[in-house]
Amino acid sequence: MRTFFNVEDLGDLRKALAEAQEVKRNRFAYQELGRNKTLLMIFFNNSLRTRLSTQKAAMNLGMNVIVLDVNAGAWKLETERGVIMDGDKSEHLLEAIPVMANYCDIIAVRSFAGLVDRDYDYAETVVQQFVQYSGKPVVAMETATVHPLQAFADLITIDEWSKVERRGSRVESQESSAPLTINTQHPTPNTYRPKVVLTWAPHCRALPQAVPNSFAQWMRAADVDFVVTHPEGYELDPRFVGDTRVEYDQKKAFEGADFIYAKNWSCPGVTRPEDYGKILSKDMSWTVDAEHMSWTNNGKFMHCLPVRRGLIVTDDVIESPNSLVIPEAANREISAQVVLKRVLESL
Repeated sequence: MRTFFNVEDLGDLRKALAEAQEVKRNRFAYQELGRNKTLLMIFFNNSLRTRLSTQKAAMNLGMNVIVLDVNAGAWKLETERGVIMDGDKSEHLLEAIPVMANYCDIIAVRSFAGLVDRDYDYAETVVQQFVQYSGKPVVAMETATVHPLQAFADLITIDEWSKVERRGSRVESQESSAPLTINTQHPTPNTYRPKVVLTWAPHCRALPQAVPNSFAQWMRAADVDFVVTHPEGYELDPRFVGDTRVEYDQKKAFEGADFIYAKNWSCPGVTRPEDYGKILSKDMSWTVDAEHMSWTNNGKFMHCLPVRRGLIVTDDVIESPNSLVIPEAANREISAQVVLKRVLESL
């Protein structure tokens, strides 16, 4: 695996989920894979979970790790061609990338959407330059449009807790151990398909669509019973959401749900490009509270973190026994380790 941006890059999801559990049982079993190999982690934006989990995953694999914060520890980088560099940016990405590539074996990049120029963001202009000019494998630690390490961790979490729910429902043991159905032409009959709902929630700032894009993409590949709910105008790009059912009535979407994934995103500009990156609504009735969760099937609450309490979710929901935000964050280490392991195996 030379790049990791989308669910297709991982291949068979059933094998990937099994590999995740193998890694989780023994995080240090593959240290020889990474011995004398170096991961360069480049951050154009702030990070907590991504930085810590990816670095820890690389260390578990025996790798050396270099962390570069572009905004604090390097020259400011110009990312566009054809500009006269007479401002505050001293170095161009086209020179910086091959220089960085000399010092590592794998590059991981985090670069958010600017939310100004939709074509620029959705072309993945920044990270694609790393793919084109580094000559090294490139792993996305969130880009303008996708956050695959988060989505993989989300899927691991849903898979694990679906099995817990099945064991607790007093069904036959053979059936209760059945994994999630993976989207194939011939899915396993009678396999448990949890209902998973991605819900928009209000926020005080305009946020990118990377997390909901990837979550939708990965849930479609896992073939869960997947529903997206949001106010009108927040329709996600079809390349990620496909023909997923969109329900504009949040209560109807929540009914019978096993997992609620809350996330804000700004207008994706699918139907009105001029609205790209704008906040179209701050409707607080979309905040996930106890009443919302009462509409579900004893549903579990999920969020990628960081989360704005009182906007996205109320204290009682995120602190409840049904909140999975901490196990979900812990699985970020596992998703990153599986991905880095596969990249190392391809070197």
